[in-house]
Amino acid sequence: MATRLYTHPVFLEHLTPPGHPERPDRLRAVERVLDDEAFSALDRVKAPEGDEATILYAHPEDFVARVRAAIPETGIVSIDADTSASPKSWQAAVTAIGAANAAVDDVFEGRAANVFVAARPPGHHAEKTTAMGFCLFNTAAIAARYAQKQHQAERVAIVDWDVHHGNGTQGIFYARPDVLTVSLHADPVRFYPFFWGYADERGEGAGLGYNLNLPLPRKSGDAAFLEALVTAFRRIRAFAPEALVVALGLDAFEGDPFGGLSVTTPGFSRIGEAIAGLGLPTVIVQEGGYLCDALSDNLTAFLTGFGGKQR
Repeated sequence: MATRLYTHPVFLEHLTPPGHPERPDRLRAVERVLDDEAFSALDRVKAPEGDEATILYAHPEDFVARVRAAIPETGIVSIDADTSASPKSWQAAVTAIGAANAAVDDVFEGRAANVFVAARPPGHHAEKTTAMGFCLFNTAAIAARYAQKQHQAERVAIVDWDVHHGNGTQGIFYARPDVLTVSLHADPVRFYPFFWGYADERGEGAGLGYNLNLPLPRKSGDAAFLEALVTAFRRIRAFAPEALVVALGLDAFEGDPFGGLSVTTPGFSRIGEAIAGLGLPTVIVQEGGYLCDALSDNLTAFLTGFGGKQR
């Protein structure tokens, strides 16, 4: 069964200020890879516009209303110091959610074993009541809750690997035992998001033990990252989820502008193989990964490793 791909032209219409690292060209680089003959077997589907009501699966209504009110009629506005919105940002964010939710439908209803959502804006920094870190809404968190609400999944795991900790995803599920959140990222000491992502953050209340942070020393490469994945996968297997949501951060690359980790292009292939080796219905949501000479090569390596392991 082919891996399904969701994308949509509106994702390129979420605009940010000149020189901003989260800009349309990063998705264009991703789309160039996906148009390559090597990925002709991908089952390509135009993302549906999302159901706005599903945003409430992870965010309260008053916060959603504030984000909607912040969307400008023209130009670009700042939501916070590094998060921007333009006239099409609402539609882009809601369509990204729609794509991720449709991907969940696909894996639970047997149309695809695995789905890749090539979308922007990203989502993993968006807290329950705060847009931040280039993110308006937490797409991966909403997808996990959608699996529970629409498909009665009792356990869903989210693995977030990115140079930056997925603080928003952690916060949304911190007191829940039915969603396991795992994050591999650069040590947040003097590194974004600064205040979250430490190993002693394990959840609270009923959720104690269901949040696993694996911060890596700055400039850690393939060996350290893959070793951390072994730890992550041991916990995921013990949790026995019915589905896996992957928050895909290609900014762990050694040449990424943020410079926090040193994963190589071949390393991304090995990561793809490792994730596929879990054998779980998987929804992959694009998160970080910024413009550099190897961005396209890194996605190619990941998807090739992921698909090759499946075969």
